[in-house]
Amino acid sequence: MIPKGKGAAKLKIQVLAGGISHERDISLKSGRRVADALADFGAEVIIREPDHQLLKNIKADNPDVIWPCLHGASGEDGALRDVLALSGVPFVGSDAASARLAWDKSIAKALVSKVGIQTPPYVTLPKETFRELDAEGVLASITHSMSLPVVVKPARSGSAQGVTIVHNQTELGRAMVDAYVYCEVAIIEKYIEGTELAISVIDLGAGPIALPAVEIEPLNGHYGYDSRYTAGETNYYVPARLPGVVLEKAARQAILAHETLGLSQISRIDVIVDSQDTAWFLEANVLPGLTETSLLPQAIIASGYSLGEVYHSLAEAALRGRK
Repeated sequence: MIPKGKGAAKLKIQVLAGGISHERDISLKSGRRVADALADFGAEVIIREPDHQLLKNIKADNPDVIWPCLHGASGEDGALRDVLALSGVPFVGSDAASARLAWDKSIAKALVSKVGIQTPPYVTLPKETFRELDAEGVLASITHSMSLPVVVKPARSGSAQGVTIVHNQTELGRAMVDAYVYCEVAIIEKYIEGTELAISVIDLGAGPIALPAVEIEPLNGHYGYDSRYTAGETNYYVPARLPGVVLEKAARQAILAHETLGLSQISRIDVIVDSQDTAWFLEANVLPGLTETSLLPQAIIASGYSLGEVYHSLAEAALRGRK
C-alpha cells in the first residue's frame, strides 16, 4: 500500500524531458504527462530540455526537486544523473552508479542471478568480437547450446528497440545487425514462453513496495516498440491474471532485484512467468515510461491513487533523501 501524503506544501519541480537518445519522442510524452499530473496536484512545474543550458537553467529556475523523464542513453545510463548531482538539487530516482548497473542488461542479469533470481541463459557479444571471430560458427554454437528460439537485444537500450525473437538460424545474423544499431554490445538470450509482467517498484521513504503487476498481451505476439506506444496494439490486465501466490513471489523478486541493483524510489522490473510458475528476470528500468500507454501509470491507478499524488510524493521523497 502506498503511504498517503501528509499534506505537505506543494513543491517547485523542474521536469526534464527530451534529450537526444533514440527515445526522445517517448521522453517528451512522459515529461508532459508527469508535468500535467504534478500541476493538477498543485505543484509549480517547469519543463526543460537537458541541453547546454542545463545547469544554468537549474540555477535560474531554483527548483526544490528535479524530475528527470529522460529515457534511453544519458537519461538512464547514469551520465545525466552525475551532472544533476553536481547541481546540488535533489532529483527523483536512482543515483548514477546504480543507474549504470541496471542500464547494462548483462551486468544487471549477472548481479540478480547471484542473489538467487532466475534469469534466462544468455551470451554477451561485443560487436568487435563478433566481427573478429568466426561469426557464423559462434552463432551456430550459441544456438546449439541454447536451442531456438532465442531473443537478440542490445545490452544497453530501451523501449524494445533493436529486439528480435529468432525462430530459425537464418534470422540470427540480421537480428545481430539490428541490435548493434543501438549498442556496441548485443545479448543473445534463451526465449522463455509465458506471461509477461511489468512490476513497478516505488519507495517513498519507508522501503520499496511493488505495485500491482501489469500483464502484457501484445496483439501481434511481440511486445515491441509499436506495441508499447500505439494505443490498441496491446491488451493490459492489472492486476495480472495469475494466481495470487505466483504474483506475490514475483513481487518479492522484483523488490529484491530493485534492492540488489541499488535502485532508488522508482523502477520497473520486467519478468516472464513460465508454465511452471517460475518468474524469470528480464531487465530493470531505471526510469520507466510514463506515457498514456505506459505500465507504471497503470499500476499506480490500479492501486487507487492519482498520478499526481504519487509523482509529487516521489519528489518529496527525493527531497527528504538528499538533504
